[in-house]
Amino acid sequence: MICSILDNDLYKLTMQMAVLELFPQATAEYRFTNRGKQRFTEEFLDELRRIIKEDIPKLSLAEEEYTWLKTECPYFKPSYVEYLKNYRFDPSEVCVLLTGDADLDLTIKGPWHSSILWEIILMATISELYFEMIETDWKAGKHGNGSGYDNLLREYEKLIVSNAKELECNSCVFSEFGTRRRRSFEFHDLAVRILHKCRTFSGTSNVYLAKKYGVKPTGTIGHEWIMGNSALIGLRNANLFALENWVSVYKGNLGIALSDTFGSEPFFRNFNIKLSKLYDGVRHDSGDPIKFADRVIQHYNIMGINPLTKVIVFSDSLSAADAIEIKKQCEGRINCIFGIGTSITNNHDFFRSSPPLNMVIKLHSIDGIPVVKLSDDEGKETGDKDAIRVANYIFGKKGLDE
Repeated sequence: MICSILDNDLYKLTMQMAVLELFPQATAEYRFTNRGKQRFTEEFLDELRRIIKEDIPKLSLAEEEYTWLKTECPYFKPSYVEYLKNYRFDPSEVCVLLTGDADLDLTIKGPWHSSILWEIILMATISELYFEMIETDWKAGKHGNGSGYDNLLREYEKLIVSNAKELECNSCVFSEFGTRRRRSFEFHDLAVRILHKCRTFSGTSNVYLAKKYGVKPTGTIGHEWIMGNSALIGLRNANLFALENWVSVYKGNLGIALSDTFGSEPFFRNFNIKLSKLYDGVRHDSGDPIKFADRVIQHYNIMGINPLTKVIVFSDSLSAADAIEIKKQCEGRINCIFGIGTSITNNHDFFRSSPPLNMVIKLHSIDGIPVVKLSDDEGKETGDKDAIRVANYIFGKKGLDE
């Protein structure tokens, strides 16, 4: 199910290098949240534990992967690539149980620089294993557009080809972000094999598939970087600290700023003239995308920066149709590109009554200090309840008693 140590999203590697450089002694805890209705079995749990204990620790950086990283990802320092070459997953960092209501209780604890790589690997494994062991009718075509698994693959291929043509015809530059909730590695590989021939396809977040198909690995920063900085340095101006620290490590490379960790308004208060000029653009991951585009354009205008010299990366649960509509709204006002995930690797409409898992694994604490993510969407808050209450107060979103 996980074929390489690079079968992971680029931003986990980029954040790992930054953690090693700036916070090598920090410890982290992550927790799994299942937002959906799917439930699990003892047999599933046993196999998941076996994979965590026996299969994943065998992953290591192959010699050709080592060479490729040094050539194709020059922003990685030689010392980091050497670290990754010697890295092995430590299964003692993961604890997974089955709750009374047949849900997963999964935690990851360990040094931040080590435990950071588990998130995407585990989510991809949980997703594929669920559709291998628990919900299996879809394989016979009952939830797809055909009858039988081989025909299902052919029909899915047609869907990806159709989406690629639509995006290309509308000059939508996009990358693929769907590792974490993919139906299976096979479906993911199929999608990138088709998409890499599309002239507006800019790459994939999956480093292994980027190498396999000769495309750019894409991604920069995740919410956990800003959340971790909030605990280790300070909450009120965590966006500022995180963005400054990122620059200190990457010197202007990987310059897309993530905007919604604590809501976009606290981000814009910290996104000063220096950072606004230095970063290539911002990433949208929650809230109304058009209102966000308006707010970004307003911000750049206030800073005296031409918005057409900057870019917004839209990445919030997008379909091809969503991307095309957003591009129309941004045309001539600001540049935009798109990160499209689950609708490529586990399309909800295609599988109909066999939907993808709605799950996340999020950073819960750093050095025992609770961290939170607020976002611009109600219901997407994650973290300790009391910590969320305090963060909402600090950022002016709610009173302490609300």
